[in-house]
Amino acid sequence: MGTFLSLPSQQEFQDLAEKTGFSLEQIGILHRRFTQLSHGEATLRREDFKTIQDLSCNPIRCQIIEAFFDKRNLQKNGKGSVQEIGFEDFLTIMSYFRPPRLHMTEEERAGMRREKLRFLFNMHDTDNDGTITLEEYRHVVEELLSRSGALGKETAKAIADAAMLEVASISVGHMEPDEFYEGITFEHFLKIFNNIEIETKMHIRFLNMDTTTLCT
Repeated sequence: MGTFLSLPSQQEFQDLAEKTGFSLEQIGILHRRFTQLSHGEATLRREDFKTIQDLSCNPIRCQIIEAFFDKRNLQKNGKGSVQEIGFEDFLTIMSYFRPPRLHMTEEERAGMRREKLRFLFNMHDTDNDGTITLEEYRHVVEELLSRSGALGKETAKAIADAAMLEVASISVGHMEPDEFYEGITFEHFLKIFNNIEIETKMHIRFLNMDTTTLCT
């Protein structure tokens, strides 16, 4: 039997608020949701996420779940993943989905944007080598397109290949016919999303809560 989760003390709530940017009230709401998912235990495991009905039909469900256990997203040293996460880890992941505050400096907003894009990049850089390769990109596109049943694997593969060529043209410009595009680096990723306001569009709703309301 695992260790059961106790309610954090007021000081622990304050410390978590400073680390994650959530208010004390928001941390209380997230603590209740964490407790529901973990069935009262002190840690969450992958199988706890697999019981979420809204997430079960998501075509990139595996990538979303893995993002919660990725050491890069948890701001831990080293590569790879962990087997379980505690409440502070859960808050760290949820903080990537917070919308910007009403009064943020340009520097703060740029920092939030970069953190959100790094989180998205990590989701697709599954082998943790700093590059989203054609195979990784193709896998995501195939999953998104073929899950509906409207397109076959080969058609989805062709669309993914064409999309990667388009990405290459944005990232590195003109390429010679014999040149090989190794993949999307994080700097390329920033360029691709240059005109998309990811700060306000990146939300999470499968936990039965709308993170557009989790702002300070």
